[in-house]
Amino acid sequence: MVAADFAPTSVQAKSFLQTNVMRVSILGATGSVGTSALDLIGRAPANYSVEALTADANVALLARLAITHGAKLAAVATPDAYAALKAALSGTGIEAAAGPAGLELAAGRATDCTIASIVGVAGLQPALTAVALGKRLALANKECLVSAGHVFMRAVRTHGCELLTVDSEHSGVMQLIEARNRDQITKVTLTASGGPFRTWPPEAINAATVEQALKHPNWAMGRKITIDSATMMNKGLELIEAQHLFDLRPAQLDMIVHAQSIVHALVEYSDGSVLAQLAAPDMRLPIALALTWPDRRPTPVPKLDLTKTPALTFEPADDIRFPCVRLARAAMHQGGGAPAALNAANEVAVAAFLAKRCKFGHIASIVDRALQTLDNRGLLPEPAGVAEIMNLDAEARRVATEALGAIGDID
Repeated sequence: MVAADFAPTSVQAKSFLQTNVMRVSILGATGSVGTSALDLIGRAPANYSVEALTADANVALLARLAITHGAKLAAVATPDAYAALKAALSGTGIEAAAGPAGLELAAGRATDCTIASIVGVAGLQPALTAVALGKRLALANKECLVSAGHVFMRAVRTHGCELLTVDSEHSGVMQLIEARNRDQITKVTLTASGGPFRTWPPEAINAATVEQALKHPNWAMGRKITIDSATMMNKGLELIEAQHLFDLRPAQLDMIVHAQSIVHALVEYSDGSVLAQLAAPDMRLPIALALTWPDRRPTPVPKLDLTKTPALTFEPADDIRFPCVRLARAAMHQGGGAPAALNAANEVAVAAFLAKRCKFGHIASIVDRALQTLDNRGLLPEPAGVAEIMNLDAEARRVATEALGAIGDID
């Protein structure tokens, strides 16, 4: 089963709510998605068994989570952190691992569900390893589909992986589509909060500080994705992700700004009917659904009371004040290697902004310049496999770094 189908194909969607214990691994356990998932798992310990947890470098939190939830294996991506992790787990019986091999060991652990939430293209290979298990993959890493959409979805189908999403907007689409009238869908719309700068004038947005950009009005997320929300690149990446998840054409995908983050997605059908999915803005809801799909269980998420909810507003996405919207749409329509290059260049630009090496307004300019350079050099055909994707990713990062170095020319 893949998100585009919403009906069991080679893998029968199973409910683990009644008699079975679901074995779960979390790749990226110390981030916002990972800790939210473990919060849910910790509330129903009889329903879950934690197999493996991974982190980038936060050994102390990883060890604490592994011990608290009785994980069998804990792996840290940073090789130099192995000794510290092993010491922190001494006497617990929890296996320690580190580096790329450690992540692969964790990703390949026999589970019923793997939650893939490693940030960035670094999460691609571990997620593909989990796909090869042929079980359920709850995907929180959008770069897997942005950078490697065709390659990733081919692997999903080859291995009979049950691919679900833990992104709130895509989870909304998943619930709205299910198996009904797919050939009659005319448009799928994702909503965007507009981030912290939704009402700001262009001059103020361009000069925004790191501290201002990290103050998201609705969601608690990691630093990189919070900046992507501020530039609205995040929503552009989600459009590309939705294209692959739901097997849609670029012309069928749209975004609108919805400041309250109550409506997460809308699906329009050929007769003019529009279905909407509404819920409180809490990541635990789509995570819980990915764990229990096609069933549902009670969650700690506050129930939505529309009589006490502020007025719901909607407005077009402004690609003048937020040029990353335009760049992402263009990459989606161009296809080939453009989305992978977009993602890589954006990661470089966002990292530079977080390090205060460029202005907020430079992020889109760096990405734009990198994409133009790569396109002019004929480097954006469709990657054939993971090696080609990683080569393009590396070249896009190099070109984006050059654009960052020429920051004076961008102003």
